[in-house]
Amino acid sequence: MELINFADRGECARWHSVNDAVMGGVSHSRMLATGHGCLFQGQVSLANGGGFASMRRALSLPGDCRALALRLRGDGKRYQLRLKMDGAVDGVVYVAPFETGGKRWQVLALSLCRFRPRYRGRAVTGADPIDPGRVAQIGLLVGEGQQGPFELELAGLSAVLPR
Repeated sequence: MELINFADRGECARWHSVNDAVMGGVSHSRMLATGHGCLFQGQVSLANGGGFASMRRALSLPGDCRALALRLRGDGKRYQLRLKMDGAVDGVVYVAPFETGGKRWQVLALSLCRFRPRYRGRAVTGADPIDPGRVAQIGLLVGEGQQGPFELELAGLSAVLPR
């Protein structure tokens, strides 16, 4: 079931950056339209205690969603797909890291059981398990000490449902 077609007109504008400037850092990111979809690009800097760049947008998942399939073309860096069960700016986020192949299109299927609760980069014990029917936000993040430029081109996001 298609959730996001990144080539849809206006899709890139639905995403909002939340970078390490919230804690004094100087990393930056943006979402640009391409011929295939949207390009999450920017620069991660470790200056001033920073080290991450991210984008997020509102999104609802079907309650019986089992996994998310993301069609992308990466730059060889590690990223995180992030889900929140509320619309708050801060709080517990469920994170699934993924690796990208250099400059080739790939489809990654990320099972919801792989998403782990985190708060400001730290593991959260005792958090409720992820409930797809309560998901309100989706995000992408690059960090983990990977300073320098980054580019992640996105074409589609689909929900994987039971047969």
